[in-house]
Amino acid sequence: MKTLTVDLGERSYPIHIGPELLGAGELIAAALPTPRAVIVTNETVGPLYAQRLAEGLEAAGIKVVARTDLPDGEQHKSLATLETVYDRLLESRADRQTAVIALGGGVVGDLAGFAAATYQRGVPFVQVPTTLLAQVDAAVGGKTAVNHPRGKNMIGAFYQPRVVVADMDTLATLPDRELRAGFAEVVKYGLIRDPAFFAYLEEQAPAILGRDPGALTEAVYRSCRNKAEVVAADEREAGQRALLNLGHTFAHAIETGTGYTDWLHGEAVAAGMVMAAETSRRLGFLSENAVTRTRALLERSGLPVAGPAGLSTDRYLEIMGVDKKAAGGRVRYVLLEDIGRAFVTAEVPEATVREAIEACR
Repeated sequence: MKTLTVDLGERSYPIHIGPELLGAGELIAAALPTPRAVIVTNETVGPLYAQRLAEGLEAAGIKVVARTDLPDGEQHKSLATLETVYDRLLESRADRQTAVIALGGGVVGDLAGFAAATYQRGVPFVQVPTTLLAQVDAAVGGKTAVNHPRGKNMIGAFYQPRVVVADMDTLATLPDRELRAGFAEVVKYGLIRDPAFFAYLEEQAPAILGRDPGALTEAVYRSCRNKAEVVAADEREAGQRALLNLGHTFAHAIETGTGYTDWLHGEAVAAGMVMAAETSRRLGFLSENAVTRTRALLERSGLPVAGPAGLSTDRYLEIMGVDKKAAGGRVRYVLLEDIGRAFVTAEVPEATVREAIEACR
């Protein structure tokens, strides 16, 4: 097992990464104020892993007072689904010391985290991510939210977990498509701040996507280390944390524009990062070689490098205009100066954005 710390002073918490951790309930028990918990999972992950997690918790003295299995899919990351979590918490008489434990991917983690942040004004929260995307991104950093039909993650809160437990064994049952989608977020860390990691991924992508245990664990560990450093420096996205949104402004437009059904989040991020790279090149910041390397790594990893054909450029711009990262009525973009060097700017002509989107069809 490898352990990292997200350094937030009194609210610091560990990230444990390794095999056979679902049954290690003591890792979670050490972070909780009282021995009561509710497990929030989904209909896919619950039958696979919830019993093992519950047994580990109970062996460590944590009583699981309820479990709720949500519908699976981004389209269910909604206020209606959130209400079912509140219902379960109330039915089980969960109090302010009862922990909410999220077992699943990014949708479960985001939704359960927002429930924990708002139920009785905040209860202890634990992340047990079971997808690559959640392990390297969604479970770390305290962003919680649900979607609105007009925009992704528009209703949410910053709310940090007490502990993150990433059991690498859970990736064995992850479909290949979802593994590739998670890999897009891994690539993001190399692009925004870690050129050596990007070079490692260029070499090791086949091993990682082939589920080699050593390569996969190393990718998760280095991704989490990058994110932990960013979050510790800028918890609420006042500065450098915004760099973690590389490609996401475009990606959220893809997800919203397709109704949260056709594209996985990581797939949309992959296409969005290529659009961001294209925008950077057209503004004179990024070399053609860097764009080619970015596109090539994503493409040979089985990820999309173009957006959906049916989504018009005007629709992209309409959705991006209400993105939560917009400020003062202006869209802020994360762009690249080089692989490993990103920056945020609102000084991007709409015509250039249009060209970049059109180049990625």
